[in-house]
Amino acid sequence: MNSISLSEIQRNLHKLNDFDIVELVDKKRKIVKGYFLDSSYKEFVEKLIEDKKKSKSKILQVSGIVDTKESTTRDALRDERLARYA
Repeated sequence: MNSISLSEIQRNLHKLNDFDIVELVDKKRKIVKGYFLDSSYKEFVEKLIEDKKKSKSKILQVSGIVDTKESTTRDALRDERLARYA
């Protein structure tokens, strides 16, 4: 994968045309800021985002099953489990 700095993009925007995926790096701070993807990856990325949303909603559906009438703190759950074995 090729890395390119922000300032290099500002000076030579046409360099992005030569690559499918470019890692955008802040060379001064030495951190990755993001990635540029060719538009041919658009459908793939949208599918990944949709799959992530679906899995997140499944987790929320399962978490709704938990009884919320009592305050369920870590200590309360621990005490409940210990009481089973006492």
